[in-house]
Amino acid sequence: MMLDHNLLVLVLALLLDRIIGDPDALWMRFQHPVVLFGNAISRVDRMFNRDDLHKRERRRNGVWSITVLLLVSALAGLVLHGFFSLFGVAGILLEVICVAVFMAQKSLADHVEAVAAGLKTGGVSGGRLAVSRIVGRDPETLDEPAVCRAAIESLAENFSDGVVAPALWYAVFGLPGLFAYKMLNTADSMIGHKSDKYADFGWAAARLDDVANWPAARLSILLIAAGAWLRRGRAAFKEALRVAARDGGLHRSPNSGRPEAAMAGALNVQLAGPRVYSGIVVMEPMINGGGRETATVVDIEDGVSVFYASCSILAVTALVLFLVLL
Repeated sequence: MMLDHNLLVLVLALLLDRIIGDPDALWMRFQHPVVLFGNAISRVDRMFNRDDLHKRERRRNGVWSITVLLLVSALAGLVLHGFFSLFGVAGILLEVICVAVFMAQKSLADHVEAVAAGLKTGGVSGGRLAVSRIVGRDPETLDEPAVCRAAIESLAENFSDGVVAPALWYAVFGLPGLFAYKMLNTADSMIGHKSDKYADFGWAAARLDDVANWPAARLSILLIAAGAWLRRGRAAFKEALRVAARDGGLHRSPNSGRPEAAMAGALNVQLAGPRVYSGIVVMEPMINGGGRETATVVDIEDGVSVFYASCSILAVTALVLFLVLL
């Protein structure tokens, strides 16, 4: 049965990614698959999102472009799975490595922990430098608590779309689903924003990404709450669920606010609120307005602890489902 195969591979891939992450030495010699996806997106952007095209033509081209990109990536996953299946147990191990490449447990935690380390060793300037690698907002506008909030928000949001969503899409649809999801998620980050250039061409990618991430964002609430219970006790578990239910819809994204609100409740800290992107102030409501106003380095470290516990619960859940299906 394909589902039990996928669950076994997923458990092993999550374990491998947790231990090894993304080895820098490997990706200095080879292009990461997501880079290849990005190159394909950039190519269709140059070809079909030209300045001389009408807005309606750009939107139509964007719909066709993301459709073709998703079909090609799913086909590539299908072919690769067929190739791996020729090698028996060795093929399963190859697929484990392939899936692990698309998970972001250790790499995400490492980047967020680097923000805490930057604040400890270099003060606010060190924290700003580290956080600029994981968020899009203007780092020079951030004081130390804002740097801490940005790191925690990135940790929670990317837990959903960098760990939970790829795991779900692989578990249900195998490599075709995983490849298609990562292509879509990469497209959303590259062309899905509401600038003049991409408001029309990236419309379809942004809407499809919202749909693709909907289940993972909701599941992330439960996983973060469970991780909070393991690391911070029953009260943190209840607060994560309560704040997620109340404030999860305050974010401008239909999905990102869900895991952010759960993490805000788990840590009893305020997140989101106004922030600056490319010199423009974006006004957003505060998530968990009743929590502590000042986030600290300790909150970042506690957030990473909850994150790792949540990742463990995801892996254990996949393992239990695999054993049930045996």
